[in-house]
Amino acid sequence: MSQTRDLPGSLLSAWRTSCQTTDFRVAHIPDALWDASIPGSPRRTFRTILVHLHNARARWIRTLGQEHGIKAPALLNPRRANRRQLLAALEISAKGIEQLLALGISAGGQVPPSRGYVWRNLPLDVGHVLAYFVAHEAHHRGQLVVAARALDQRLPAAVTNGLWQWSTFVRERTQPRRRPPRP
Repeated sequence: MSQTRDLPGSLLSAWRTSCQTTDFRVAHIPDALWDASIPGSPRRTFRTILVHLHNARARWIRTLGQEHGIKAPALLNPRRANRRQLLAALEISAKGIEQLLALGISAGGQVPPSRGYVWRNLPLDVGHVLAYFVAHEAHHRGQLVVAARALDQRLPAAVTNGLWQWSTFVRERTQPRRRPPRP
C-alpha cells in the first residue's frame, strides 16, 4: 500500500480535481440544454442546477468561514447567470472552499466551529467536509447526465467519460499542456 506523505496536499488536490470535473461539466453542457427544464422538476433547469453548485459553496463559505476571515463570494442569479459568469464564480468559490479545508488542516484537522453553523448536519473534520462537498457536486453532475438522456439529448461520450478522467485533470493541472483541450 502506498503512503501519502503530504496528506493535506492530497486532500486539497482532490478538491481541485473535483472542481475541474465540475468546470468541465459546465463548459460542456450544450447550449440547447442550458435552459431546458429537468424532467420531473420543471422549475429547475440545467443552468439553475449548475448555478446552485456555486451558490451552495458560497453559502457554506459564509456559514463556516466568514467568522474566520474567509470572504464569501457573491451569489449568482440562477435564472440569469451565463456560462462565462458561472465559470468565473466557480473559480472563486472553489478557492473559498479550499481556504476552508486549509483552515481545518491548520487547526489540527477540524474546521473551527462558527456561530453561524446551526444546522449541524456535517461533522467538521476535514475528511467529512471534503467528502460532503465532493459528493454534493458529483450528485448534481450525474443528475444532469441523466436529465440529458431523459430529454433524448445524450451528451457526447467524450463529455460523459470526461467526468471520470481524474488522472487527466491532475496531469492538466500539474504539467504543461502538450495537446489541445478536450471537447
